[in-house]
Amino acid sequence: MSGSIGATTATTTAGSTRQGSTTGLSGDFNTFLTLLTTQLRNQDPSQPMDANQLTQQLVQFATVEQQMNTNQTLERLYGLQQAGLMADAASLLGRNVAVAGDVLPLQGRTAQVNLPAAGQARSARIEIHDRAGNLVRRSDVSLERGASAWAWDGKDQRGAQRADGPYRVSVSGRAADGSAVAITSSVTGRVTGVGREGTELMLRMGSSNIPITQLRDLPQAP
Repeated sequence: MSGSIGATTATTTAGSTRQGSTTGLSGDFNTFLTLLTTQLRNQDPSQPMDANQLTQQLVQFATVEQQMNTNQTLERLYGLQQAGLMADAASLLGRNVAVAGDVLPLQGRTAQVNLPAAGQARSARIEIHDRAGNLVRRSDVSLERGASAWAWDGKDQRGAQRADGPYRVSVSGRAADGSAVAITSSVTGRVTGVGREGTELMLRMGSSNIPITQLRDLPQAP
């Protein structure tokens, strides 16, 4: 998984989508009711509507009404759930949290990559790229007995200081013989805001936007 790179404006489209669906269903419901009453009003008294046919239409009528009520209930529950998630996310403001993905936020000339304990993999190769895909920094780090972290000071291979912002990071494990081994890593960043992109709740870390679903660890004290 990967978060959005660069500053983005979070927009909410879920509400408009649900509203459009409910409006469409309501329109179908009203159209159905109008057609049924018109049919009953204009039917030939000598050849009234078949009772079975009328029953089937009334069942359809009740089904549409029930579906409308269900959609409205689900919409209310969804709204409550989203409000709760937003409140939870707001409590993370100003705190450092670990998130999965390949977005590494450089904030205040510092960034952190979290590494697992040594196992089959004895070391990790960390590569950082800019938004254009250019290699900025590469580092080989020995894994420890327990989980550890590698801090990046924002300097590239030549020692030049890079600007704060989102970078791409890849972490690959290395066995004792140098062969590649898959490992799981995460990054730590400070939450500076919360917002939405479509229907997804996002954590902002400076100019980086990362889905809250990628949150991995409980926040550390600021």
